[in-house]
Amino acid sequence: MNFWVEERLQCLQQAFNSEYCQAVEQVSHLLANRFQAGHTLLICGNGGSAADAQHIAAEFVGRFQIDRPGLPAIALGTNPATLTAWGNDHEFETIFARQVQSFGKAGDLLWVLSTSGRSRNILHALKVAKEKGLITIGMAGNNGGMISSLIDYPLFVAEKNTPYVQEIHLITYHRICQQVEAMLFAENIVEKKIAV
Repeated sequence: MNFWVEERLQCLQQAFNSEYCQAVEQVSHLLANRFQAGHTLLICGNGGSAADAQHIAAEFVGRFQIDRPGLPAIALGTNPATLTAWGNDHEFETIFARQVQSFGKAGDLLWVLSTSGRSRNILHALKVAKEKGLITIGMAGNNGGMISSLIDYPLFVAEKNTPYVQEIHLITYHRICQQVEAMLFAENIVEKKIAV
């Protein structure tokens, strides 16, 4: 057990190098600025990454650590009627692209999660986002894989083991949520400290 923990900590330490940490801070500032300007965040992924997309949306719409107004974030994997209708009548590969086309506006953001960087429905979504003028954020293992050329703000790691990539993703987006709250709602943090 101790060896496993040490291995996990070593993997995280390698992932969170200075370059990656700087990229995390850049994405935090980007999201805070875009939310402040009235833009919406769209998020998508497959499997565990779909669950992560929902988790991120919930943190922004609800709260991360402090009570504050909600922020506009939509996880694109949460409507089974849309997903199954489009997937059945057309194709699974464009289930996210269709929603980006429907909801995305120039200046909005598309945040994709792909442990491999090879998901075809993610690639299609990114291409539509580029066409519509959305800003793209990408979290992926395998140094970004096939999505790397379509990402404006990359959060890529070299790790290829899916569960390990997912662990890095969780810590990363928790940090981003924390930073965005701190940037946009500093007064709420002060009020909470005073109330205690």
